[in-house]
Amino acid sequence: MARNDGRRNDQLRPVKMTTGAQDYPEGSVLVETGDTRVLCAVTVENGVPGFLRGLGKGWVTAEYSMLPRSTLTRTPRSSINKGRTKEIQRLIGRSLRAIMDMEALGERTLTVDCDVLQADGGTRTASITGAYVALELACRSLIARGDIARFPIRQPVAATSVGLVGGEALLDLNYQEDHGADVDFNVVMTEDGRFVEVQGSGEEAVFDRVALDEVLDLATVGVAQLIKEQAAALEA
Repeated sequence: MARNDGRRNDQLRPVKMTTGAQDYPEGSVLVETGDTRVLCAVTVENGVPGFLRGLGKGWVTAEYSMLPRSTLTRTPRSSINKGRTKEIQRLIGRSLRAIMDMEALGERTLTVDCDVLQADGGTRTASITGAYVALELACRSLIARGDIARFPIRQPVAATSVGLVGGEALLDLNYQEDHGADVDFNVVMTEDGRFVEVQGSGEEAVFDRVALDEVLDLATVGVAQLIKEQAAALEA
């Protein structure tokens, strides 16, 4: 099948990451995947939640929000922080904590704010990919200031979407593809090719093991490319 934007089935949308997107956070990046744009910023604060106090470990958490006109029609601010939002910010937090050495961080909390400026599918996966870049920048800042003795990130992490649309496996779904997908997945992976989380569900459809392997193979290719994009942005 021909994709509506002319991409190959195994091709990501154009990716751009602009670091230092805000002046005040310890780390920030504007991540763009096609027409989806997410601003990610990390705040470092001394202290941890009560259940971690006195253990010498840090904490990483995330908040996620979509601006009212990030979509085709306006979403009132009062209705933004609902169940879907909470589920996404928990996913972002889990994805980042999976690659952190919390003892190296010390009793500090790193809060990652992911604000969707424009949505065209894949906002949660773009948030994870951008959040990692902002997180590494914040950790570099902690090292440079002498606040921590060793780098607290074990390895990069990134995420992409994949799906079955019209019986074909597609990488990095835009909104139109996601809306029409028989099955869609969000896949979070580390640089060494291991999975942090796989979210998949059928929309009035089912899938077999062959299809699952096919979309996971596509996701592996996509995440490897995204991690290269992260490294290039951080190097720049």
